[in-house]
Formats: sequence, structure tokens, C-alpha cells
Amino acid sequence: MKLERSHQFPSLRLALALTAVIWWVGATPGLAGSAPSLELNNLTGGLSDIVAITHAGDSRLFLTDKAGLIRIWDGSQVLPVPFLDISSLVSFGFEQGLLSVAFHPDYATNGYFFVFYSDTDTNPSIARYQVMAGDPNRAEPTSGETLMTIPHFGGHYGGQLQFGPDGYLYFAIGDGGQQEDPFCRAQTPNLLQGKMMRIDVDQNLNTAPFYGIPPDNPFLGGGPPADEVWAIGFRNPWRFSFDRVSGDLFISDVGQFAHEEVNQQPANSPGGENYGWRIMEGVSCFDPDPIDPDCPVATASCFDPSYTMPIIDYDHSQGDCSITGGYVYRGIGIAGLNGRYVYGDWCTGNLWAALDDGGTWNAELLDISLLNVTTFGEAADGEIYLTNGSILYRIDAAGGIFADGFETGDTSSWTAAVP
Repeated sequence: MKLERSHQFPSLRLALALTAVIWWVGATPGLAGSAPSLELNNLTGGLSDIVAITHAGDSRLFLTDKAGLIRIWDGSQVLPVPFLDISSLVSFGFEQGLLSVAFHPDYATNGYFFVFYSDTDTNPSIARYQVMAGDPNRAEPTSGETLMTIPHFGGHYGGQLQFGPDGYLYFAIGDGGQQEDPFCRAQTPNLLQGKMMRIDVDQNLNTAPFYGIPPDNPFLGGGPPADEVWAIGFRNPWRFSFDRVSGDLFISDVGQFAHEEVNQQPANSPGGENYGWRIMEGVSCFDPDPIDPDCPVATASCFDPSYTMPIIDYDHSQGDCSITGGYVYRGIGIAGLNGRYVYGDWCTGNLWAALDDGGTWNAELLDISLLNVTTFGEAADGEIYLTNGSILYRIDAAGGIFADGFETGDTSSWTAAVP
């Protein structure tokens, strides 16, 4: 019997492997050696349960600790006093906790930021807070306003918050947990589980619910799915991001027993995509007979054209088991990485960079790895950071000079080896 896998706690019995087998969707592998040689620069240790790395438009990094804290890395140290402490509001454990923070596009002016956490009843909650007047490194803990609390079922929280290029706030929630989505929640229109939402936080600023619905949301006014829903059909979307150049949305979804996937939504999409779970797992059929008591009668069968297929799909045959989504690299420190989507796997620590070659995404295993990678983050300058929960790293060019003058080849650098 296979064990259930959450993102944060995949089965440790899965063997670690030297390499990964990638299945490219309609493609052949990229040319070997086309990605640059890289290093992981160890910036700081001593952290605990970091699950998100975010910037607020300046040089600081905000580190989300599942226990209910947001800490600041100021470029040289983690500040001793947290930016925000809402640990008394948060249920912590398994997949629960404070899971991400997103800063308003006009944060420099209005000081608003948003958090996603599981409340003391274990339900996902999205709340707005404000920075403390006169202290940019502290939030006002009494400023919290709850936008939404969603009844949940114990697992697969997703939990990512991101502002899109359109200025709207996006967030995603998984199917609620238990193996195989037994109640077909991800395909059930009147539930928010297994869905991505898109809301306008500049509406109803001072009155509940402290948000409104964008006028072009795909299900607006049409009954279920809810007006807030932007896309459906997710199992546990563990990290999504927007390409800061193209505006495309990349969503990595943790699979069940066999496949991990990355989905791409073009910047000009009107929304409403169905990414297939639980009928599809990656590019494979998971539930060949969805017309059963679990799924709505209208649920399409496997490979129906109504499902949007992933751009990247890899299997578990070499020990990989749980995808961690990253970012399209748009920094200035590593020219050879530009335009590649960087992501990894929790179990093996394998890291890949995928490049769009005329509509076909070719993925290449990188020469760095990080076992138990929990999250990636993008700094204001476009450089990519990542963590295993306890150590903060930056991806640098191997042996080169980083754009800010830091020499990546010195003794403070760490080059990871594949386990």
C-alpha cells in the first residue's frame, strides 16, 4: 500500500537517485550542457520551516516560517525581530501553518501585504496587514483584516499568494487531501478545493469582505464555480509564479503516485482552464471512469480536449516524488539561465531548468541540487533563491563574478552534489 504524500512530508522511503528521468510533453530532451554551470551560495543558516521567499520591491527578502512568523533577510543577516508574528492565529503541523506572503504592487505607498495561513480551525485564511508607521521592518500586528476563510478538509493547502501583472491577487488551494481526491473536489464546481482564485484587493478597502471580483473573471455571475475562481483541476499546487517578462503563469502541481507536472497559462489567457486532476495526473489518465458518485455527471473523461495539458511532466521511476515550483530566471547574474523555468524535487533534490523551444519545453538537469527543497523565491533584481527550510541559498554562476561584485567561487560558496 502506498503512503499519502504531502509536499512537505513525502515518504522518506523513496530512494534517492543520481539522476531523474524526465518525460517531455511532445518533445525530445534539450541539448546536454546547454544550461550554465551553477553554484548554490549559502547565505545563512539557523532557519526553521521556511516555506516562502518574497520581496517587497527592495533588496530585502521576507522569509515565511510555517510557525506563523515572517522574518527579514536584510542582505547580511536575518533580523532578530520578526516582521510579523501571527503564531497565535495559526494551526501548525503537517501541511498547516503560515504558507506565504504577497506585497501589494503599491506597497511603497499603501503598506499593504497579504498572508495565507491555516487558522486555528485548520481552515485556509487570507488576510491583509499593514506595515508599521515609521518602521519598515515591522508590521502592525493589530491591522489584520480577514478577506476569506475557506472550510477545508485537512491537507493539500497549496497556499501560494502572488500578484499578477494585472495587479490582481492570485492564490491556489489544493484538493483537501486524502489520496486520490476521493470526493472529486478538484472537479466539483461548488467547492473551492482544487482551484485557483483571482481577486481585486483594491475594492472594498475599508469594508468587508475587503476585496472585489475582477470584471473579467471567467465564472463571474454564472453560478458555480464561484466568482473568485480563475482555474480548476489541481491536486496540490506547490508554488506558482509569473514570468516578470512575458507575464505567463507557471503552476507546479504535486502528483499522486506517478507523475509531477508544470502547467503554463499564457499572459493573454481569459482564465477558466481545467488542469485535469483527478481525472488526469500529468499527461497520464488517473481516473478512467469519472462518471461515478464522486465526480459531477458532467466531468469529462481522460484526454478530453477540455483539459489543459502540462508543459512538463516527469515520473517517479528514479526516486523523484514531489515537485517544488520555481521561477523563470530573469536576473542579470547568470546570462545562460535567462528565460529558463527553474524548479526542483523534494525527494531527490534534483533541480532542473526548462526552456521554451518554439512551444516545446525542454528540461535539463542542473549541476546543483538541494535535498528537501521547500520553496524558491525571486528577489527584486530577478535573482533566484531557494531553501530546504533551514538554510537560505542563492543560485549563482559557478566560479564567476556575481552582478553585485560578490565572487561566487570564494569560500562562502557551496556547490551542492547530487545525493
